[in-house]
Amino acid sequence: MSEPQTQETAPEAAPRHWEADVLLRDGRTAHLRPIRPEDADLLVEFYARVSDESKYYRFFTPMPHLSERDVRRFTQVDHHDRVALVLLIAERMVAVGRYDVVSPGEAEVAFLVEDRHQGRGVAQLLLEHLAQAGRERGLTRFSAEVLPDNQRMVQVFRDAGYQVASGYEDGVMRLEFGIDPTETAIGVMEQREHRAESASIEAFFRARSVAVIGASRRQDTIGQTLVRNLVTGDFTGRVYAVNPLAGAVSGMPSYKTVNDITDDVDVAVVAVPADRVEEVVLDCAGKGVHGLVVISSGFAEVGDEGRQRQRRLVGLARSYGLRLIGPNCLGLINTDPAVSLNASLSTVMPPRGRAGFFCQSGALGTAILEKVNNRGLGLSSFVSAGNRADVSGNDLLQYWQEDDSTEVVLLYLESIGNPRKFSRIARRVSRRKPVITVRSGRTTQGVPMGHAVRAIAAPDQAVDAMFRQAGIIQVDTLEEMFDVAQLLAHQPLPAGGRVAVVGNSDALSLLATDAAAGVGLQITRSLSLGADATAEDFEDALDEAIDDEEVDSVVALYVPPLNVSGEDVANVLAAVGEQSDKPLVSSFLGAEGVPELLRVPDVAGATAGRGSVPSYPAVESAVRSLARVVGYVEWLAATQAEDAENGGGDNPVADDVHEEPDVDPSRAKRLVNQILIDHPQGRELAGGELADLLAAYGVTLSRTRPVADLDSALAAGAELGWDVVLKATAEHLRQRPDQAHVRRGIGSVHEMREAWMSLNHLVTDPAGAGFVVQETAPPGVPVAIASIEDPLFGPVVSFGISGPLTELLGDKSYRIPPLSRRDAATMVREVRAAPLLFGYRGSEPTDVAEIERLVRRVAALQNDLPQLSALDLPLVLVGSEGARVLNATARVAPVADPRSDWFARRLSTMPGDTLQD
Repeated sequence: MSEPQTQETAPEAAPRHWEADVLLRDGRTAHLRPIRPEDADLLVEFYARVSDESKYYRFFTPMPHLSERDVRRFTQVDHHDRVALVLLIAERMVAVGRYDVVSPGEAEVAFLVEDRHQGRGVAQLLLEHLAQAGRERGLTRFSAEVLPDNQRMVQVFRDAGYQVASGYEDGVMRLEFGIDPTETAIGVMEQREHRAESASIEAFFRARSVAVIGASRRQDTIGQTLVRNLVTGDFTGRVYAVNPLAGAVSGMPSYKTVNDITDDVDVAVVAVPADRVEEVVLDCAGKGVHGLVVISSGFAEVGDEGRQRQRRLVGLARSYGLRLIGPNCLGLINTDPAVSLNASLSTVMPPRGRAGFFCQSGALGTAILEKVNNRGLGLSSFVSAGNRADVSGNDLLQYWQEDDSTEVVLLYLESIGNPRKFSRIARRVSRRKPVITVRSGRTTQGVPMGHAVRAIAAPDQAVDAMFRQAGIIQVDTLEEMFDVAQLLAHQPLPAGGRVAVVGNSDALSLLATDAAAGVGLQITRSLSLGADATAEDFEDALDEAIDDEEVDSVVALYVPPLNVSGEDVANVLAAVGEQSDKPLVSSFLGAEGVPELLRVPDVAGATAGRGSVPSYPAVESAVRSLARVVGYVEWLAATQAEDAENGGGDNPVADDVHEEPDVDPSRAKRLVNQILIDHPQGRELAGGELADLLAAYGVTLSRTRPVADLDSALAAGAELGWDVVLKATAEHLRQRPDQAHVRRGIGSVHEMREAWMSLNHLVTDPAGAGFVVQETAPPGVPVAIASIEDPLFGPVVSFGISGPLTELLGDKSYRIPPLSRRDAATMVREVRAAPLLFGYRGSEPTDVAEIERLVRRVAALQNDLPQLSALDLPLVLVGSEGARVLNATARVAPVADPRSDWFARRLSTMPGDTLQD
């Protein structure tokens, strides 16, 4: 190993993003950071707690104590060739991982984990973060020396997802592996992340004991409400009241502190003033509580002082291993009869159902629960996360993915803290169960008080595109969310968009037909039964429609004659809906939700079972909900087909760009890194650099030469072999639809002289026109492909037909890399001007496959290089065979922070903290 740094050569500081809160295998939290010289005492204390066997496995020799020289060597590192990370729990060091460079591009890695924390996934976490640090420092390989009988550590390396090569020398096993984030390694990391985050949420929902801190004897107080809701909600576990000033609360004994409770406490619900919450955290940590539900307000939602208080609260809770819901939240609910947990301020315990609901606003949460109850929808579980300082919608998605009680996921999002991670998880969840989302602030990108997220540079269309990519059913209102949810919760998925209408009102049938045409559904059968239709008529017509192979779903419309209850028709609808393998929706008596008459009993205890027929007060609502579900089914079918082509598995994107022979990411990385070494603040890329960068991803930039006068134009024409174009590139001229600033087909000195004189006479300011000479491209349709590095989303790619009308109308499509082939194909086809690419009005179809190839290459380039702050191909001319990239610009800039979803697990934080979102 290298010798420690001397006092004269002070090491550079470790990058701030190397510090992170992390989640262990059991769902508990810990703090990971680079080691510091002042950690000497912590290291000595840690080492004293480690068993002799673990020490021997680490150093291959009995080493009961660390010498002062050892302590200096281990704590004083340069954060470049010698990197060490420590894991802290309750301000005590419990593990150390380090690497030391042994040759260019390779480092030796080693770990030491306190025995009582072994088996919690600590070494895997350290390895992930060391590998990420190593990649940032230019390393490509790790090696490790392990004693053969240290099988636990051998397994850590083998389970990392890397290709491990091993050998023996002098009785020691030597392991070597590349640390590039392969698809397998990323998959392993994501699976561990999923299990840990799911476990942390399950501990809340499956709590066997809950302490209410701030429980009160006074009526109409928050503490009293929390205790009452737990008790009257028939919680099957134990409830403890904590109040230092009361001997009893609601007939239960009261404890002065959580630590005074003799039994274990799983979850603490906190309702004390904001300035007392931190002391409650310490009390709960000492008791071994798993998680906190902080109802208390007075945090980030009240301004800067509250924001600082919230940062301290989250940091303190995580440092002691606790997860936190809130603050300023409504709480959580689990309707499972085996738990029956209402740890919230809501006096409404929703009926048992199939939908899991996550929202952020506490006030809105109350209204949501009342609406759910009124509609008879039912929930499996509910969380109102308030300021979502720790637990977020991503955590709930991880839990609901495997939760058998949850078949539909509902999300009301007021902000998105980590959209890349959200997109990745949602894509995976959507493969198994539908996710319905309402996103507020879509037009303003507003962020509620208390929700600290970084600014979004990408347009709002990019957010919508991310939702579509992930298969999320995005709706505009809560009402529409419930409309879609009740269909998904109670009816099977349709096979397609062919619809039959069965009803006793011609007017309603016409409304249904018009509504279907407006949302892309096809009415393949319409059965009008007349106003005096009987229940038997409805039964026959419904059976006929369901048996029709040209029908994928049925809309039943019933308006009762005067003084008729419609109960007989309701019985028919309920019976048919229970037996049908095609979805049946209705507009029945103008009712909303699942009326009592249309409900099917559920053996699982849900109030409206599978097969219950949802009713909509407006026909348009029924049809629109059906269309949303059909869109999800189409996404699911296309995704499953793509998965089958790619060999199956849960990997949401099979990005095969890097497997193509003309793609060389390392070449592009070297180019960009060298530019940033020479220009640390970043800069625009010059022509040759840009051509080299694009060539590394198999994109050829048309040869272009800037010219300032006639002589240089003549020289450029000769260099390019004539048959060239002379054009002005200034922004105000490029956007002219008459293309008067361009002269094509210049094949000689004489023609260049004429073109030069003509354009200089036409252009008002020749000196500012930005004249260039360029190779002539075959005729085609101009398209534009661009990408940016967004501070919140990471890479974002856009596509559109090139020209001012596209800019004026915003006719662009967006995606968040990595892209699959289907993503690229859909992206090209969804712009409104896409018919121009497919032979519009008899024109020759363009080479759309080449456009898709370019889109995928640009997406891969932006995804691989976060230092690429922007890349723009504003003019790509696409012909019937191939495409020519005529113009391009790019800028590189240093990356102060990693992307929000990098190749090492970490919990999110508030912007401005030491840690990174």
